[in-house]
Amino acid sequence: MSPQSRRHAIRGAFASMVTAGAALSQRKDIPVLAKDNLKITKLETILVKPRWLFLKIHTNAGIVGLGEPLVEGRALTVATAIKEIEPYLVGKDPRPVAHHWQAIYRHAFYRGGPVLTSALSGIDQALWDIKGKALGVPVYELLGGPTRNKVRVYAHAGTPEVMRAQMAKGFTAFKTGPQGSYSKAFPGGNNFHRYIEPPAEVDYIVERFAELRKAVGDKADIAIDFHGRVSPALAKVLIKKLEQYNPMFIEEPINCQDHDIMAEIARGTHIPIATGERVFTKWGFREVLEKKAATILQPDLCHAGGITECRLIAGMAEAHYATIAPHNPLGPISLAAGVQLSASIPNFLIQEQVSLGEGYVKKPLTVTNGYLDLPTAPGLGVELDENAMADKIGHDWTNPQTYDGFDGSVTDW
Repeated sequence: MSPQSRRHAIRGAFASMVTAGAALSQRKDIPVLAKDNLKITKLETILVKPRWLFLKIHTNAGIVGLGEPLVEGRALTVATAIKEIEPYLVGKDPRPVAHHWQAIYRHAFYRGGPVLTSALSGIDQALWDIKGKALGVPVYELLGGPTRNKVRVYAHAGTPEVMRAQMAKGFTAFKTGPQGSYSKAFPGGNNFHRYIEPPAEVDYIVERFAELRKAVGDKADIAIDFHGRVSPALAKVLIKKLEQYNPMFIEEPINCQDHDIMAEIARGTHIPIATGERVFTKWGFREVLEKKAATILQPDLCHAGGITECRLIAGMAEAHYATIAPHNPLGPISLAAGVQLSASIPNFLIQEQVSLGEGYVKKPLTVTNGYLDLPTAPGLGVELDENAMADKIGHDWTNPQTYDGFDGSVTDW
């Protein structure tokens, strides 16, 4: 080839590269390039019925990241914590998510706790949402890609009628609580259990669970959540009698902070023990795993440290041959974050949900044969429907105040 021909070929190749680069920069699935200037401009919190707190992190590129930072019953407290963190984030590039996690957590000096870690959790979700949208990919692609193509979910149901109705909607797994007899004797006080219950009350609770099992048969899974309000002695009795009906797992059989006694209970039954909704960060879950208090961990992505931290918790659990069932009694942003995590980890079991997003997001999720398909939209995969949400703005939800119906003493709810 002559020198002139080579120069012509090189110029042609260079022109093709420039054209390809220009075309790439115009691709709508990659709206922000790595070298582009991307800055956080403000943080916005929104109280949303029934008891949720949504977060929007705005950027100069028009990308808005969504998160759900909340301590149930303390929405305004968490909103204040978000406002206090805002000066750190405004003006910064949102894309180094792990760096921001470290700065927000460690610069607080008084680290952790439900309020600060929940504020950080919602921020972390929103930063991942921005990063995914900036790159044009779902968050699970940034976490190593999917380990599955569907995510199993469960519904809440306390009666045979509700459970059958949920089955008709596509659910194959459910969670309930111990249904005691006191709801009839003390309306509104059905959440309390005395330290020791007489045999008749124990049998009543077990019989109610048996009715649920009969309603859905043996092909569905039913977990039972003691909600940490049952004494160790009563928990052992109930679990032993419930074993014949094969619960999927027993959640928080006792106070969630007593990991030693929970480990003792776990050793006494073949039913898996689950815990974690009130455990924060990798440091909190380390104790659960080391003491073998549970084999099903339930980190809440709105409380435990967001996607960044829950991904690390899942890795710790994998090393201990434990599985992950993300806790989520909150809204559709929380569910979207949970689905992204669940899609990317190898040791996922099942995802909790109470709202698939109807009336809140533009494309609510749907359940088919007990599973959600993986979202394909960038970021967390959901966008708020502002028009549908217009009548749901604001709430004053507070935690229930429950008392023993016999003597009026304070009980857990």
